[in-house]
Amino acid sequence: MYFESHAHYDDEQFQQDRQTLLQCLPQCGIDFVINSGSDLKSSYIGKELSEQYDYIYFAAGVHPHELYDINENVIQQIRQLAEHKKCVAIGEIGLDYHYDTFPREIQKYWFEKQLLLSKSLHIPVIIHSREASQDCFDIIKKSGVEKGVIHCYSGSLEMAEEYVKMGFLIGIGGVLTFPNAKKLVEVAKKISLEHILIETDSPYLSPVPNRGKRNDSRNLEFIVKKLAEIKGGSPTDVANATLENGKKLFF
Repeated sequence: MYFESHAHYDDEQFQQDRQTLLQCLPQCGIDFVINSGSDLKSSYIGKELSEQYDYIYFAAGVHPHELYDINENVIQQIRQLAEHKKCVAIGEIGLDYHYDTFPREIQKYWFEKQLLLSKSLHIPVIIHSREASQDCFDIIKKSGVEKGVIHCYSGSLEMAEEYVKMGFLIGIGGVLTFPNAKKLVEVAKKISLEHILIETDSPYLSPVPNRGKRNDSRNLEFIVKKLAEIKGGSPTDVANATLENGKKLFF
């Protein structure tokens, strides 16, 4: 029923109960999970998880907060990971100007490198964009990449519409349930369901009523219910539509 388009089950927060939790997901209606990489280590763990569980796939990439040791050799290792049969995307990659952990020009350089890698491999990208909306959009457009998802979307409705025109999907997670999520609610209302993916970003950004607790894919139901409320449809229809969207993009 549910397609979890973005989770981090490699995270240390799952160290104590990872196996128990992952084993129960299919019983909770989770049909597919994309474990998104943030650096080489997490990408390799995602690969290992995908080999252990039929319903888990992975993305390989370096997050803009994790550029500490990146070099051309790392890019080649990502390329090798991407050739694995269960690697479905390059990600998560992008720009983050909230903390400016690395200089913006450095972020842009390695973002462009990984976009070009995805283009050469003909696989989607999973995009992280925080307080860098215009630069992120401009770099993606210039790259010619036309397949992917803007994870945890936080931009304007107008930009979301432009991304959709480019062929991208809009990733919506627990933030949609927050009381101050007016801009995202507008995006969810106006963007057609065929262009939306659901995600948890586990272990982060738990939706209401579990806000503040460790997140996992079982909370997708709360995101789906809120999205259905906004769209004026049924949760089942939303779950099924986003399931098909995920399969179409990644498989």
